[in-house]
Amino acid sequence: MKKLLLAFLLLPALSNAQAPSCCALSGTQQFSMLASNEDFVASHIAPEPFVYAVENGSMITYPCSDGKDANAFVIKSPKQSNRWLLVFHEWWGLNDYIKQEAEKWQKELGDINVMAVDLYDGKIAETPATAQAIMGGLDQNRATTIIRGALKHAGPQAKIYTIGWCMGGGFSFNATIMAEKQGVACVMYYGMPEMDSTKVQKINADVLGLFAKKDKWITPEVVAKFQAMMKKENKKLTVKSYDADHAFANPSNPNHDKAATADAHAVALAFLKARMTK
Repeated sequence: MKKLLLAFLLLPALSNAQAPSCCALSGTQQFSMLASNEDFVASHIAPEPFVYAVENGSMITYPCSDGKDANAFVIKSPKQSNRWLLVFHEWWGLNDYIKQEAEKWQKELGDINVMAVDLYDGKIAETPATAQAIMGGLDQNRATTIIRGALKHAGPQAKIYTIGWCMGGGFSFNATIMAEKQGVACVMYYGMPEMDSTKVQKINADVLGLFAKKDKWITPEVVAKFQAMMKKENKKLTVKSYDADHAFANPSNPNHDKAATADAHAVALAFLKARMTK
């Protein structure tokens, strides 16, 4: 309890890249605690109402080791494939914006199954206040169980690719850690990186980090520390930072930076395609 209280008191320092050096909290735990930061909440504009006309995907449920089913939006590859792209939503949840992104990635990548994982067990936030409450109360153990269930659903022979934005960026990286030798490629958009070297040592995949230079939370200093840690552990990390604010490319952000979003998407697409031969 004392450690959690200390971490909470240190939250303002996170904006200056002073994450707890002891790694008492995971990157996704640190990010969830940003729900208590009013500046962070105010920086996220509510998504505009949007209903996506699904083309090829469908919602599924799959079992998890805690005895509960989890939800996901899945688009299967037109031809049989053992490649799986796990998509991780922002703090709004698995809404229609994410479903649209999932289908877009499947079309662009082709020979891959795409699975947009629901870390909120069906909850979707339409306002910052609701997102603040859901993300702040996220059960990290349940989220981990959901991801492990998704990896099991993909199968032991699956080649795992991941992508996520904001909160989902951190979970994209964590899923890659959990995938271990099955991991091939990870794309994380301005997620809080995991800094526990014992966890990072399990990574097999190449990692692409897309960050924002004006980000007050995942700051350039945090990114530099992440790069140093990955280099020390001899892990493959490519970083590209944009002269933009946090959430510049979030699918649900009405005020996204169009130029930076387009460039980041092109970089991510090229990164993933280059690893589709593995």
